[in-house]
Amino acid sequence: MAAHNTPFEIHVHGDVPLREDVTFAQLQDALKPLWSYAGAKSLAKGAVSAYEEEPGIRMDEKEHVLHMCWTVAANEDFRNNLEEMCMNLNELAAGGASIEISIYDTEFDEDDEDSEEESRDDFLMLFVGPTPGDIMQVQRDMLIDDVCAVMERHFDKSDLGGITAEIGKLFTTRFNAMIDSLTIPRSLRGGGGASGSGGLGGHGGGRKPRHLH
Repeated sequence: MAAHNTPFEIHVHGDVPLREDVTFAQLQDALKPLWSYAGAKSLAKGAVSAYEEEPGIRMDEKEHVLHMCWTVAANEDFRNNLEEMCMNLNELAAGGASIEISIYDTEFDEDDEDSEEESRDDFLMLFVGPTPGDIMQVQRDMLIDDVCAVMERHFDKSDLGGITAEIGKLFTTRFNAMIDSLTIPRSLRGGGGASGSGGLGGHGGGRKPRHLH
């Protein structure tokens, strides 16, 4: 995908635990929605990020972990590639994991004081895992961390046990309802967004600093 006339830069960031039997060839096939969009002919070529300071896409064969800190110039259609990537990684993942997607509006000029337009920057979370239960566990842990981070401004951490227990009950109820209905929600299929507007033309409202990890 050529970089010209692309209104967004998409940063993909996350660590995904892989099964011990996963090969580089399998991972290359699973990540084809990313590296092929970047115009590469292989993962080795497409793993390089648009920014030199970002390590790109790497497979730690010793630890069996996929590391992603990678940026590509993109259009609206890139969301479809992200969802396909998540579905592919479900087949290779050894456990649940979250993937951060940061969206930067390249057409927005923050130095243009006369402009009344807002940035289309956005942020969302995607999830992968071998089972819906693994994905839900990651979502639960993330929500508990977020809630506790806010409440610890006012209460001691030791006082929040009841809150975390109630959050756990909510997810247990949701999981049981899913099993009873045999219907897997979109957010548990490996491509669901937990935050953000869910699209590549975000909600605006100010710019976020670029990921530099």
